[in-house]
Amino acid sequence: MAVHLSAPDAAALLPIAGVRIGVAEAGIRKAGRKDLTVLLLDAGASVAGVFTQNRFCAAPVQVCREHLAGTQGIRAMVINTGNANAGTGADGLARARQSCAALAGKLGLSQQQVLPFSTGVIMETLPVERIVAGLDAALADAQADHWLRAAEAIMTTDTVPKAFSAQLLIDGVPVSITGISKGAGMIRPNMATMLGFMATDACVAPALMKQLAAELADGSFNRITVDGDTSTNDSFVVMATNQAAHAPITSLDSAAARALRATMLGVAQKLAQAIVRDGEGATKFITLRIEGGTTQDECRQVAYAIAHSPLVKTAFFASDPNLGRILAAVGYAGIADLDQTQIDLYLDDVHVATGGGRHPAYREEDGQRVMKQADITVRVLLGRGAASDTVWTCDLSHDYVSINADYRS
Repeated sequence: MAVHLSAPDAAALLPIAGVRIGVAEAGIRKAGRKDLTVLLLDAGASVAGVFTQNRFCAAPVQVCREHLAGTQGIRAMVINTGNANAGTGADGLARARQSCAALAGKLGLSQQQVLPFSTGVIMETLPVERIVAGLDAALADAQADHWLRAAEAIMTTDTVPKAFSAQLLIDGVPVSITGISKGAGMIRPNMATMLGFMATDACVAPALMKQLAAELADGSFNRITVDGDTSTNDSFVVMATNQAAHAPITSLDSAAARALRATMLGVAQKLAQAIVRDGEGATKFITLRIEGGTTQDECRQVAYAIAHSPLVKTAFFASDPNLGRILAAVGYAGIADLDQTQIDLYLDDVHVATGGGRHPAYREEDGQRVMKQADITVRVLLGRGAASDTVWTCDLSHDYVSINADYRS
């Protein structure tokens, strides 16, 4: 069960002018489930994406990169679950392109104006004929308020659909933002298996979108990990439909851009944290705050060392304050000149370690009190500088092993 995460209310998700979404049951892997989504964009939208850094990337990731690098505006997306179309070679690329061509043909577009996305089992042939056969039903279903249906249709091992909205004023004009994501395991993006889609009706110059998408991903999806595995299919796409009645944003340094970016980042962080809260078998949501580093990269290096330690993660699952495991992870994070006498460790409000050893006032029962919580914050002070950074992760339970052992059955 997800950690303090509930299914979203469809009525709370804001439609975005210029976006329509349709969902169908195509039987891609299993019958009787929503597994095919089309996202349709009006002409004039600005689109950018951030994708996995895994060199063994899936066919749809390769095709998305090609189409986004082109000069034709993106007008549609086709998304399937149940099959990742990864590790499928030239045939997988051909099938990804075939799905784009099929949707483009029905919409009177060129193939290059469609982006494909897939998630599911790796190294299995994509049943593209089922996708093509399901497109008419998905198109007939297309509505502006189908964000929750899409959030449900992109799920794999997720237990809860993930979707959030927000609004702000730009030049006195209401601007809406809505995003969805999926992911629960194979999560450690380098830009989690994750897909994320965020749209706004804000007016943003196309030249700014790539930087905006990268900054949003860096502050959200690049700060989460469930198990340390970087998927072949990770994708995060940001769309601005340019239909709100405010002056176009032409610089990310403007006041309007800063306000828009902050609100969009808030939605992206909620989506990213929802992935961790719904991590496969997760029972704890853990915030790792590393302070006093020389650089943000150094702080993140320490955070991921803690987050990826099976010993640390299983201790959290057991609510066992075996906190020397955290200090050990800090020590092997790879900072050659780290001075252990400068390190302080806090578990929420409990000061655990200082000066290279146990804090004199620390009591085991205080540590256990915090470890029993569903939401826990770990703070590590490195005593090296002024930089800080945050990573969100979860514990490692028996269910994680069971879910992944049984994934293909």
